[in-house]
This record gives sequence, structure tokens and C-alpha cells, in this order.
Amino acid sequence: MNTARFAPTAKAGQLVRFALVGVVNTGTYYGFYLLLLTQLPYLAAHTVAFCLSMAGSFFMNARFTYRIRPTWRKFLLFPLTNAANFVITTGGVYLLVDLAHLGPHYAPLVAAAAAVPLTFVISRTIMLRPDNREAPESLVEPVAPATPSA
Repeated sequence: MNTARFAPTAKAGQLVRFALVGVVNTGTYYGFYLLLLTQLPYLAAHTVAFCLSMAGSFFMNARFTYRIRPTWRKFLLFPLTNAANFVITTGGVYLLVDLAHLGPHYAPLVAAAAAVPLTFVISRTIMLRPDNREAPESLVEPVAPATPSA
């Protein structure tokens, strides 16, 4: 077992990278949300935008945050990392728009901030869990090792 990836400094670095991915992912989500808001009610726009940005979040977190190879198993488990995020942000959007009367354009950004710590803990647990299969099927083609030229 590689204990280095569980060291405090490694975890702190992952949290910083997770936050950076979160900023990019939030921008992606928000762009989709505003685009979809022109055609859909706010909760439907939120749901669709959330699902679209989740796929991008998986690949960014796999490669940049945790520096692991994305596998089908992790891709299929990744939505579990966002279940709590979805509940918190969806409930937050509803509370902020319908009860606090905050505009639907800003409510998702406020609600998303509340979900970050819990999402990191769940994401880290799933993404760094070893695949128990002999050769996990990668979602991306492996890079061939460089061979010296003759």
C-alpha cells in the first residue's frame, strides 16, 4: 500500500487541487445552468446542469486531484460522491429561491459552497479506494512507455 498518498501533506495538496477542480466544475455547471434556465424551470435546469458537469468533474478529479487512472468502476461509483452534494445544493437552491427569495441566478453558487467539505471526504474515499480486480479497465487509453531508439 502506498502510504504517501495518505500523508497529511498529500491530503492538503489534494484538497487544494479538489478546490481548483471545484472552481472549474462550478463554472461549467453554472454555464450549463444559465443556458438551460432559458428553456427549463430552475430545478430542471439545475438537475440537468449538475449531471452534465459531474462527468467532467470525474475526469478532472481522477487526473488532476488524485492522479489516478480513471476506470469504469470508479466512473460508475463517482455519482455516489455527488449524492450528498446534490441533496445539499438542491435543497439549498430551493430554500434560497422559494423561502429566502434570493434570485435563481445566484442561489446555486451559495448552495454549492456549503457542500464542498462533505463532497471532498466522500470523493477521496471512493477515488482512492483500490480496484480489487487484477486489471481494471481504464476509461482512457494507456500511454505506451517510451522506448529508446536504436
